[in-house]
Amino acid sequence: MKNLTITSLALSVAMGGTLYAEGELNLYSSRHYDTDERLYSDFEDITGITINRIEGKGDELITRLKVEGKNSPADILLTVDTSRLERAKNEGVLQAIDSDVLEARVPSSLQDSDNQWFGFSQRARIIFYDKNDVANPPLDYLSLADPAYKGLVCHRSSSNVYSQTLLSSIIENHGEEKAAEWAKGVVANFARDPQGGDTDQIRGLVSGECEISISNTYYFARALRKDVKGLSSDEIANIGWVFPSQNAEGAHMNLSGGAVAAHAPNRDNAIKFLEYLSSTSAQQYFSSGNDEYPAVPGVGLSASVAQLGLFRPDAVDLSSVAKNVPMAQQIFNKVGWN
Repeated sequence: MKNLTITSLALSVAMGGTLYAEGELNLYSSRHYDTDERLYSDFEDITGITINRIEGKGDELITRLKVEGKNSPADILLTVDTSRLERAKNEGVLQAIDSDVLEARVPSSLQDSDNQWFGFSQRARIIFYDKNDVANPPLDYLSLADPAYKGLVCHRSSSNVYSQTLLSSIIENHGEEKAAEWAKGVVANFARDPQGGDTDQIRGLVSGECEISISNTYYFARALRKDVKGLSSDEIANIGWVFPSQNAEGAHMNLSGGAVAAHAPNRDNAIKFLEYLSSTSAQQYFSSGNDEYPAVPGVGLSASVAQLGLFRPDAVDLSSVAKNVPMAQQIFNKVGWN
């Protein structure tokens, strides 16, 4: 696989050209996992198409696509969370595609209603707790606002897309008023100011800074599979987990997805790549290589993911959830969730 520098891509665009060649694919990716190398190399081996890759943060890549406009060399955008995929759509940097393969394999709730983006892997956002100190953990998201958990809860900041999408799903499932009450209640239950990433929320349980936290499953599943700093097998032995809202809407799911760029010079190859990501072999690798849940039903789970147990996911349309992000941010600002 050929990793192009940002300078070489920028130079091509500045000269008014694109990096088009038969058998190539130009990929903009905010997925930063070493294990994805196997996905890319397998696609190259199967198709003979060479992948030229640029990595960066999701929002930066979306801005880059918008600035490059019609001269963009990008064929594919891969990014994490439906809010970013929806932002890319709203910025006009994606295009709709028709693919019988994707329609057949990717559930309609995990794809854009206008066929501009498709989900390929998922992470459940669930509740973790210290089994030594919490006898009755919250069983649903709304219960995190219960005064019984005052001073116990750790969470990420409101600027984080996972926080935004979770609140957006609560808006979709329970309405704006209930969502605002929930956010206000969770702020009152904070054990510390919002900080750090998902792994830090789990580490907070180990350090004793908090007794209850929320994180995406793949961070914890990774710690079950191998030692992670601050989350060795001994350190996480007393951590329990709850798949929330099993008697209601189900556990909230975050999505990692892809789309064909609006001005893709290698459009046919781009569609082939997205179809490949829905294949059984690629779907299995999302689970075995990065501890995620496949987006395609019926694909087997890795041992680390299966160890978390069976659960019912929220089947809400994620395209609708993404549209609630601006309202979610307004609620966060109003209740003082920094």
